[in-house]
Amino acid sequence: MDYRWETATSVWLENASSGQFALGASAGLSAIDWPGPASQRLPDVAHLLGASLPASCRCCPIYPEGFAFCPACGAALERLAGAVHSQPDWWGPYNDAFLPRHLPHGLPVTSLALDDVLEQRPAAPVVGRADASMPAPPNAQCVFAAAHYGFPAPRLLALAGSRNVLQYWDPLARQWHLMSAEDGSADLTFTGAAYGWLPVANPRRGEVALVPTNGGLCRLWINPLGESYRADLEFAARLVSAPGAVRRHLACLFSENGATRLWSAHADGSAALLADCPGAPAAGWGRPLAYDGRLLWLHADGQLTWQPGGAPRWQRWPAPFTPRLELGGPTQSRDGRLWQVGHTGEGYAFIELGPIDGAGAAAELQPISGARLGFANFMFRRGHEVTGEPWDLETVEDLQDDDSLVLPLLRAFHTKRSVASGLVLRFHKYTGRAEDALNSVKGRTLGRTTLEWIGRHNVILDQIVRLSRPLECSVVVYDDTLWLHHPDWPQMRGYRLDAAP
Repeated sequence: MDYRWETATSVWLENASSGQFALGASAGLSAIDWPGPASQRLPDVAHLLGASLPASCRCCPIYPEGFAFCPACGAALERLAGAVHSQPDWWGPYNDAFLPRHLPHGLPVTSLALDDVLEQRPAAPVVGRADASMPAPPNAQCVFAAAHYGFPAPRLLALAGSRNVLQYWDPLARQWHLMSAEDGSADLTFTGAAYGWLPVANPRRGEVALVPTNGGLCRLWINPLGESYRADLEFAARLVSAPGAVRRHLACLFSENGATRLWSAHADGSAALLADCPGAPAAGWGRPLAYDGRLLWLHADGQLTWQPGGAPRWQRWPAPFTPRLELGGPTQSRDGRLWQVGHTGEGYAFIELGPIDGAGAAAELQPISGARLGFANFMFRRGHEVTGEPWDLETVEDLQDDDSLVLPLLRAFHTKRSVASGLVLRFHKYTGRAEDALNSVKGRTLGRTTLEWIGRHNVILDQIVRLSRPLECSVVVYDDTLWLHHPDWPQMRGYRLDAAP
């Protein structure tokens, strides 16, 4: 006969003869197969549930939440209930809800004070190296999320959207697990546009985010104990863009009968509306940006803007302007307007983003002397930073940087600093076109690249030899560590944030 123990979130069964505990059910999670995958990962399960583990005795490998002593021998247990992790959730560099409203949301900008720790490292020209490593996910073409998902401890997910594969990192066993779809779950494949998910503000247990799929917008749930997931369809359609959020409204683009349309709703999914987007393309959209109370999607052919309560507006780029989206996202001028870099056929220029005004005036163009890489006031021409208006001359501090090219990966923003700081890749001894370096063909590599933090003083975090396709590098903050991932690398490189090395 089993004894039944009920905690605030779980039901445990104690075997009367052996004294062993088995998890029967846990709030918010699907059926628990015990023994099963969970019983093979007991340390991870205990941290996720806030259960107790033996400290010295061997009577039982796991105990229910709140147990302070072993009921068989009286030995003290390791109580994990209420464990709190200091690091905020990380949903990729494009999802930071704590940025102020005067900054565009949806760009690689973070409010984490990374510079406070990274700038404690030896300054350039000292070349550092990674002080942590993690195996790359088996499906390396993926996006990452490091969050709590309603559990006491944060965990890392890697979603390979093009292959319908969700991967879960067990930090205690240092192993990736492929999560299986539960019965009735929607397919997670999304290939129509740049990926972007919408995390929920106060997730229920196992609730991950609203995610785009080829079949519609889904709410993703995970059961890390059973290594499974469930995607519940909330809006069925052939999505052609990732969803965006502004002023407690959601919106995304979808295709119906060969035409592109916009779906919008309140944050809770109510009051859904559909609107036509005449002339808008049905593929190739970037991640949406939220700024000045509106959503903005960029495309190689033009831009689409939408404000809650209004109709979406599609605009083609004025000839002969062609955007260079690979050079970076929009940046701001001092008066708050957004600008996108591109080429006019005669030279590079910035174009003002947003709808044509009521008087019918065309968007303003600002010519520049050469390609500029970056976003959100974190811009570089060759190896020199542009510190004023986006079209101002660059600040030359070292003439040797003329032979390098800087690609910004992440900007850090917080109110303590008046100048931009962030993470960049520097390609040394590179004198070719910026587009050629970023869109390198298969087999072409960049000879020497350094990963640098640029701020009050520059820190060279690492050196990378023979890097290819630098735009595929992704940044992850998890477990008090800044991680750099590239699909070609077998290991992710980590740089500790909890203390200077």
